[in-house]
Amino acid sequence: MMNGARALLESLKAEGVEVVFGYPGGAVLTLYDEVYKMKFPHVLTRHEQGAAHAADGYARASGKVGVAFATSGPGATNLVTGIATAHMDSVPMVCITGQVANPYIGKDSFQEADIVGITTPITKHNYLVKDVNDIPRIVKEAFYIARTGRPGVVVIDVAKDVFDTPIEYEYPAEALLHGYTDHIPFDMETVHAAAEALAAARQPLLFVGGGVVLSDTEEYVREILRLTGMPAVATLMGIGGVAADTEGYTGMAGMHGAYASNMAIQECDLLLALGTRFSDRVTGNTAAFAPKAKIVHFDIDPAELNKNVRADIPIIGDLRQTLPAFVNAVRAIEDDLRVRFRPWLGEVLSMERAHPLRWKPSEEIRPEELISCVRELVPADAICVTDVGQHQMWAAQFFGCSEPRHFLTSGGLGTMGYGLPAAIGAKLACPEKEVVLITGDGSIMMNCQEFATMADNDIDVKVVIVHNSILGMVGQWQRLFYSHHYSASELKGKTDFVKLAEAMGVAGCRIETREELAETLPRVLREKGARLIDVIVPEEADVVPMVPGGKRLDQMVLGGR
Repeated sequence: MMNGARALLESLKAEGVEVVFGYPGGAVLTLYDEVYKMKFPHVLTRHEQGAAHAADGYARASGKVGVAFATSGPGATNLVTGIATAHMDSVPMVCITGQVANPYIGKDSFQEADIVGITTPITKHNYLVKDVNDIPRIVKEAFYIARTGRPGVVVIDVAKDVFDTPIEYEYPAEALLHGYTDHIPFDMETVHAAAEALAAARQPLLFVGGGVVLSDTEEYVREILRLTGMPAVATLMGIGGVAADTEGYTGMAGMHGAYASNMAIQECDLLLALGTRFSDRVTGNTAAFAPKAKIVHFDIDPAELNKNVRADIPIIGDLRQTLPAFVNAVRAIEDDLRVRFRPWLGEVLSMERAHPLRWKPSEEIRPEELISCVRELVPADAICVTDVGQHQMWAAQFFGCSEPRHFLTSGGLGTMGYGLPAAIGAKLACPEKEVVLITGDGSIMMNCQEFATMADNDIDVKVVIVHNSILGMVGQWQRLFYSHHYSASELKGKTDFVKLAEAMGVAGCRIETREELAETLPRVLREKGARLIDVIVPEEADVVPMVPGGKRLDQMVLGGR
């Protein structure tokens, strides 16, 4: 016999949960009392949004399910942005919230919020637990749902009195859900059709999405490239699915994608898309996306097929099953595909040489130069976490990643403030690896309170602020499309980020010149412990290439105005 709170924690232990991120409150005091008694690994963040993003970063870096705790009412609603962030990027998370006691539900009680109703559109599933006997079954189901199929977020809202109620505890061996299974059969005929389309192609392109990273199927992707020699591009979420130094891999495609990546999409005659939802940031004008190509779309979620871009050959299934089958089908092709595709590969490489990702040298520190310097100074297997904005795109362009789960960013929701807590989660997931956060002077203020979490838990993350004194991406659009009207976007205040970090226990430094960059950056990145590095860069640096809204991918702005 035990109470419901102990039963919940025992259930988390049974699921292999190694750490929980959270913030206590009245509705979860019994749960936190059991955390104390069991010495359950728990990280106290300084805001519930930080807890959600930290659990997200932990999940992305480790491939495991991230877990966050929050109390009822404002505690639960503070998780919402983190839940939506993880939901948009298909990150497996379980968020456990307290609710007012059963007799008070639905009566506008103190700190009551219908978190199940609030999160229904932004979760894979959610539960309201009113009976203590349901806890083991619901936890088992929640983890099964979160990690299988297309991963996602599950919320478990638990009435306060349920935590105190005794239960004769037994954890179920398996989850039995009517209408839901992790077995997703696929049609082998469509896989053969994709292989036949490849055999008939002259200018194919591999389009790697976040599904490759989530499913850990990068080895199959790399085998396809080895067998065929075709060029490849990635979405923002697919970065790391192909090693950055692979011949023919031209990097990210889309609004701020490389010139060669976008042009390859527009010129290819076969687009093999793996685990991508064809976001508007990737496609530009969808009516003019890949106009010459037959499109093959591999995806686990039938809802994504033909949603944004129509596929000629849709392949529904788990990439862990469909890609091995496709690799075998490619091996059976009699032609030497590497020889056949070599002219096309050469054409793509020529486009890359003609318009490489680069920057114009200046006396000031260029943001692109800063990112490149950081990349050179940290280990090859360092994990790069970003916030959202110009610095995010520069990091995607210049921080080359060669492994999956080593580039963590908020893609779908574009959440400023994601980076600092996510970097904390990533470091706890992978303590043996270096973790560097690339952030901006706008984004860092969104969850800067997590410097205290970082310091108090001795979490070694290097935080690099690309400090341009403006909301960078907003300012870029205002320069280009709104007559240079900086409406509520300038950040020329009195905030001292070094003092801010130091006040919370994180040592910091400021870099303003190229000489300081060359001298200070290597030294600080080598130091042990968390550090903040505030780097001053020009206000009016633009992220290029840039595809303006509604334009085709080949209508890129390459520089200037």
